[in-house]
Amino acid sequence: MRFRDRIDAGRALAEVLEPLRAEAPIVLGLPRGGVPVAAEVAAELGAPLDIVLVRKIGAPGREELAVGAVGEDGVTVRNDEVLAELGLTWADVSGQVERERAEIVRRATELRPGGERPDLLDRTVVLVDDGIATGASVAAAIRVLRRLGVRRLVLAVPVAPADALPKLRALADDVVCPVTPDRFIAVGQWYTDFAQVSDREVRKLLAG
Repeated sequence: MRFRDRIDAGRALAEVLEPLRAEAPIVLGLPRGGVPVAAEVAAELGAPLDIVLVRKIGAPGREELAVGAVGEDGVTVRNDEVLAELGLTWADVSGQVERERAEIVRRATELRPGGERPDLLDRTVVLVDDGIATGASVAAAIRVLRRLGVRRLVLAVPVAPADALPKLRALADDVVCPVTPDRFIAVGQWYTDFAQVSDREVRKLLAG
């Protein structure tokens, strides 16, 4: 199964997520590619649309290995097991943490000008991306949203490698993913049109 584009993928997710309408969810897209998908889900569910901004904190010299993450509202998530395995403390990555916090502030101002993040406390949240490769960014977003007090967290993505989902199912309350191939190279291979999404497009979608 291939999706024509992110709109097509969003509509496919929305069909499965329809029962959530009764819970009055908030739909959050991961910028940038996840936002057009999330916009379709939000429209079909009659739900508000927003974004979740997170930045992964990579291990020094091994940036692909997450030792934690930071998000909006000063949220910090530390992966103490990985830090211990590498013989690191949070202080060892303090410079990167501050840089990523500054980037979150910049991105929030750029993508959500004049707007405020909705209150997520005790809400049902649908977290949407356009696909998952390793799952590191999505896992970081889930942990950040947990710290923000969401009541129920549903992860919805059109496509992800089968072996990436067990870990994410342990973090989210539910996972919706219609395409789970065993052989996976990149998210883009499952789309006919996988054009890059611009900040301008994200702002337009958020503005409604």
